[in-house]
Amino acid sequence: MHSRQSVGILGATGMVGQRFIQLLEDHPWFEITWLAASDRSSGKTYGEAVRWKLDTPLPARIASMPVSPATPENAPKILFAALDTDIARDLEPNFAAAGCAVISNSSAFRMQADVPLVIPEVNPEHLTLASRQSWGANGNLGGYIVTNPNCSAIGLVVALKPLADRFGLKAVFVSTMQAVSGAGYPGVPSLDILGNVVPFIRNEEEKLVEETGKLLGTLQDGRIAPYPLRMTAHCNRVAVEDGHTESVSVQLAAKVTREEILAAWREFQPLAADSLPTAPAQPVEFDPAEDRPQPRLDRMRGRGMTVTAGRLRPCTLLDWKFTILSHNTIRGAAGAALLNAELLASQNRLLPSGAAE
Repeated sequence: MHSRQSVGILGATGMVGQRFIQLLEDHPWFEITWLAASDRSSGKTYGEAVRWKLDTPLPARIASMPVSPATPENAPKILFAALDTDIARDLEPNFAAAGCAVISNSSAFRMQADVPLVIPEVNPEHLTLASRQSWGANGNLGGYIVTNPNCSAIGLVVALKPLADRFGLKAVFVSTMQAVSGAGYPGVPSLDILGNVVPFIRNEEEKLVEETGKLLGTLQDGRIAPYPLRMTAHCNRVAVEDGHTESVSVQLAAKVTREEILAAWREFQPLAADSLPTAPAQPVEFDPAEDRPQPRLDRMRGRGMTVTAGRLRPCTLLDWKFTILSHNTIRGAAGAALLNAELLASQNRLLPSGAAE
């Protein structure tokens, strides 16, 4: 791109908002020029408003920026949204109606029929749904909402996509072990999670099943036909800081060998020719060690954007079983939204129609 485009962050003080800042600070295509958060943060500098929790320093330029009210006035036309679901349901349509491109990490509109739910390596063609959206009386301004999936769905679907394309999928059984950072900050109380496993995350199992069907589905006459898949999920919160681990069993439509599955993962490089800054060179990387992947050792592969697979072996109930790991706040949240924006930019579709460069 010839010049960096101005972008804003909605929900900038939260954990995903902080990840957006970390990933965007030296981004070659985008420059943060606007930050918004709750009313209690508005009017403060970002450094005063935030409790910075990441392992890299808060950039001085960002720390000195003012936190604006979460309203479309004076907001840039490209926004990354890191809002809680209920807040996103109220705010995101206001920005889309004002002509903004809202690249959202929220679940509020993921399953809406005309809202693209996208992983660039999996279903980039679904982005065309954005042109069908109309938000309120000002829908003709061309604003839209594009979403990325749930943090556990992203790692799973990236690993399933090459298998679905090459062999066909009939059934999936998945049990997740999800990091505490997936609950935001302050998240799960220490006395509930330390030395413990919590076998319930509200609405998570439903999201995982529904979103997998939409992500792997096909675009037909302007609508998504979900992938015809039998699937069940167990979702658990575990005492891990970052990195979602998932134990997966699959039934395939064809009988295949271990080597064929490994080849499908290894050869899955759908974005290789697109030169997107955040895209990993290898979306799925297999580790042959008998005790990998592990969150502490593998979550930052591909700068946090690679899904690591391991322990591939026959399944006595279905056909094959394996373990996957993905970084939930990078690949599963801020990095996923950033990659969606890069894909839109590469297609000259990021700025809403009529918006100035």
